[in-house]
Amino acid sequence: MNKLEQGFVQIYTGNGKGKSTAAIGQAVRAAGFGLKTYIAQFMKEYPYNELVSLKHLSEWITIEQFGGDDFVYKKELPSREERAKAKRGLDTAKEKMLSGKYDLIILDEAIVAIYFKLIETKDLVELIKIKPENVELILTGRYCPEELIELADLVTEMKEVKHYYQKGISSRKGIES
Repeated sequence: MNKLEQGFVQIYTGNGKGKSTAAIGQAVRAAGFGLKTYIAQFMKEYPYNELVSLKHLSEWITIEQFGGDDFVYKKELPSREERAKAKRGLDTAKEKMLSGKYDLIILDEAIVAIYFKLIETKDLVELIKIKPENVELILTGRYCPEELIELADLVTEMKEVKHYYQKGISSRKGIES
């Protein structure tokens, strides 16, 4: 079984499309090398199609969802229940990261979950600081706090230059969801 000698912290942020897609692509690449990935998705209770396709790679990739984002569209604060789901997601991801069973841990939309007050920056800082040396950690989401950027080894900002949403095209199955 292959293992990483050195794991780094990667952040995919910015207002452009492709942050989650890049992280999932990294998980697929890692699977090709025999590495095991755990993905915790925050604010994504919707049945996104990556759940279907990643079932075919379940020997290498485990994915779980923790909470929805209905409160965003309703322009409300997240409920206590949504905050509890996010905390459970962080606790689960921490447990998986420290278990020795996974080489890559992805916290998809964890950064934007900070913006929406589901989790706190300090929670992700703590997670980064206790990351085992041989585990890769990827965090995704818009509005990344500077504190996380400083701790990361790699930061990619997805910049929206042009998007068909601006023409009224909504999310398409298999492409955005």
